[in-house]
Amino acid sequence: MTDLNRIIIIGAGHNGLVCAAYLARAGREVLVLEASDQVGGAAVTREFAPGFRVSACAHLCYQLDAGISRELKLEAHGLKLAHANLRTVALATDGDHLVLDGGRLEAGLLPDKDRSALAEYHDRMLRFARVLGKQHNRRPPRIGGGGRSDLIGAAMLGLDIRRLGRDSMREFMRIAGINIFDILEETFETPLLKGALALDAVLGTNLAPRSNNSVLTLLHRMSGQAAGVTGGMSLPAGGMGAVSEALAAAARASSATIRTGSPVARITLEGDRISGVELENGEKLAAGTVISNADPATTLLRLVGARHLETGFVHRVRHFRSKGMAAKLHLALDGLPGFPRLAAQYAGERLVIAPDPGYIERAFDCAKYGQCSPEPALEITIPSVHDNSLAPPGRHVLSAIVQYAPFDPRASTDSARAEFLERTLGMLERYAPGLRRQVVASQLLLPVDIEREFRITGGHWHHGELAMDQFLMLRPVPGAAQYAMPVHGLYLCGAGCHPGGGVMGSAGRNAAHAVLATERAA
Repeated sequence: MTDLNRIIIIGAGHNGLVCAAYLARAGREVLVLEASDQVGGAAVTREFAPGFRVSACAHLCYQLDAGISRELKLEAHGLKLAHANLRTVALATDGDHLVLDGGRLEAGLLPDKDRSALAEYHDRMLRFARVLGKQHNRRPPRIGGGGRSDLIGAAMLGLDIRRLGRDSMREFMRIAGINIFDILEETFETPLLKGALALDAVLGTNLAPRSNNSVLTLLHRMSGQAAGVTGGMSLPAGGMGAVSEALAAAARASSATIRTGSPVARITLEGDRISGVELENGEKLAAGTVISNADPATTLLRLVGARHLETGFVHRVRHFRSKGMAAKLHLALDGLPGFPRLAAQYAGERLVIAPDPGYIERAFDCAKYGQCSPEPALEITIPSVHDNSLAPPGRHVLSAIVQYAPFDPRASTDSARAEFLERTLGMLERYAPGLRRQVVASQLLLPVDIEREFRITGGHWHHGELAMDQFLMLRPVPGAAQYAMPVHGLYLCGAGCHPGGGVMGSAGRNAAHAVLATERAA
């Protein structure tokens, strides 16, 4: 028999934990099932070498919803920041680095034209990003056949765009779907500045600077907040796993139950309605509602099964683009790397290697044909500068996102993996001479590793590419954009839903509200 009072959430990633906390706060019986032995999904802190700990997949905290943090009292549950509002350091081999603090040049040399253009560019992009940010905690309107709430939702989106003002609205509509390369070329002169800004638009995506939708992905990245600053980035004390632990504590404080080491084998049905789940050990758990924090393909095609879904819907899910294109590199170091002519105070900031947009474009070219980039672009942090809990005294951890590494068997062989690691270390050595001699241990996670270790189809940490045809009311696919799936009692709450990837928690809260709204309407 189905236990109509129980809600089961599959996956204790950050969105699953947020969803659990809100439902438990509303008085519902909530059970969270996590396959791994620790909560957090891709937002976890792990030891990868004796004494060295690092944020294993999710890298920086730049989108965590301020309302969720406040409502769930995450600070009271132990969440602290080791360093807030990181600067971006665009590294140069000749030592002429640029240090950017939002739209302000803090250190380095730029022509006056680029200095003023940077401030204007940053302000403009933040205004546009805030339009997307306002949609984070709203259910996207249904396309066609919707009711009054859908009409109101569409009107609110239109009104948010209209409030930009006539000229800004036209500019937003002009650039939202195009490529970042053209925007940067018409705005700036300095290649290093353009490279750093271009990298922001493509990190973690299957896009290059000349790809359409790269402006959209930049706006999405800037649409969240960190430490109260829109578009800012922060390092949680204890790594990204500390965010997940605080969310788990908030969920448990509201009486949600969390079971780790409990992988789900399938979602069970009675007729056309959800009846619960079956674990890989054969245990069956009844529930009237199942909410999946897994990616859409895992949930619908593997756990539910295509045979239980309409053919056209299955076709759309199978064509949801979700192939990862970014690797994660972790290094245990016996000392702090030295970057020539970079002031020591900036070693713990966000360091990027992206000399110009053309460099990033060339790095993408090989990945299109199933090969890792011979000269990749990197986003680097050394979080142990600000958080001594991550490494032994006097030692450090370096963590980097490496673009591009495709989800492709040709890029995942032992020889391809070794060559990619060697080339990435060589790239780091160019900017930090002597770094190789400091390496005590290394770990390279390709998209195939991310798929296996974090159970994300395609190894794409956003669960699916962000693009105009996979965004807002089209995410993940038409007919599944409002969290409720076309199976009674089944919902999605992960990054494959609106508003997309990033450790923000909005998809989890929105899914919880969708479940509660359905209960009230029943």
